[in-house]
Amino acid sequence: MRILVLGGGLMGPAAAYNAMIDPDVTQVTVADVSQSQLDLCAAKLGGKPGADKVTFAQLDLNQLDTSANLMDGVGATVAALPRPVNVLAIKAALHSGTPLVDLAQTPPNTLKQMEEEIIGNGCLIILGCGVEPGLTEIVARHLAEKMDRVDELHIKCGGIPQNPAPPLGYKIVFGGRHMPLHESDSEIVRDGRIEWVSRYSGIEPVQFTGAGKCEAWHEGFKPWILDIPALKDIRLGTQKTVRWPGYAEKITVLKELGLLSLDPVQVDGDSVIPKHLVDAVLFPKVKLEEGERDITCFRVELLGQKDGRPCRCNAEMVDRYDEVTGFTSMARTTAFTGAIVARMIAAGKLHAGDSFFVTPEKVISGPLFDHLLDELQAVGVNLDITTEWLN
Repeated sequence: MRILVLGGGLMGPAAAYNAMIDPDVTQVTVADVSQSQLDLCAAKLGGKPGADKVTFAQLDLNQLDTSANLMDGVGATVAALPRPVNVLAIKAALHSGTPLVDLAQTPPNTLKQMEEEIIGNGCLIILGCGVEPGLTEIVARHLAEKMDRVDELHIKCGGIPQNPAPPLGYKIVFGGRHMPLHESDSEIVRDGRIEWVSRYSGIEPVQFTGAGKCEAWHEGFKPWILDIPALKDIRLGTQKTVRWPGYAEKITVLKELGLLSLDPVQVDGDSVIPKHLVDAVLFPKVKLEEGERDITCFRVELLGQKDGRPCRCNAEMVDRYDEVTGFTSMARTTAFTGAIVARMIAAGKLHAGDSFFVTPEKVISGPLFDHLLDELQAVGVNLDITTEWLN
């Protein structure tokens, strides 16, 4: 089977690597608009097992017909792209009828518009299929369906540098040159309904074995989790991002100053978007430099009842930069997850009926969940799942 990876940046090489080491994959194509980025990707993959299967193609996704032609005959495509470029990949996949696994999220309004545009066409598009969103929601469903009742769901996940340094104790490990910062409020769930809270609020200390003391704060509960029957009536649901202590307080200052706004302001006669300015100023200070290492901290916790007894079901992972392959932890946990799901589709293991757009927890459960975890474990990404009885 053949796999196409769109994007040769932070995530694409890891997705290609996960595909090329599969003996059932005969060809992996990596496409990017930048030839220099493709050259870096080639250097990253060179000499690794299965590298002889990889080809490279310079591609501008704005050229719909060319993009769709590249997808023809491919078992599945992995979109390892920043927004809004991923929207172009989705349009090409729908045009060619090729299944696509997208590591990023796409705004619901954009998806609705595309659905209206492609009536009569379509294919399986799995959205937000990385570590978070993606693996966090897949695991939440798995744990929930093992319980009699779920009262609370708490998700905590984030990528942090192994050695924090000023100004933020953070390094960009996903999303290109843009800091993952937003001024909008965040969702939580109370009594099965979405409520809104201030982003970066709800700061709580959290400890991860092997990583140490971190903090977690409200980033936004993914409302589509409530479509899972076992989770639709939870009393409380939170989804928080993990960083080193002190991060949320600093970002809150930027937010309160209006520096995360996307509304232009006039500066000496020029129109400036505050968030874009912040990105440009911060990028040299938060770029992951050669030799720097990262850690991914992941926890999915459910409180409720199992076998008639109150319990806490927990899934935890602390993943680190891979010194052997040279892949960041965020690339491993995000891109490997997406690539495994793409290979499941290409191999005919995963189907979603007539659906166009689905999130991964809707289609990955039971034996498919076991297969996903086995594949992750095979590349050293390990989840520790436990149950604690509360009385």
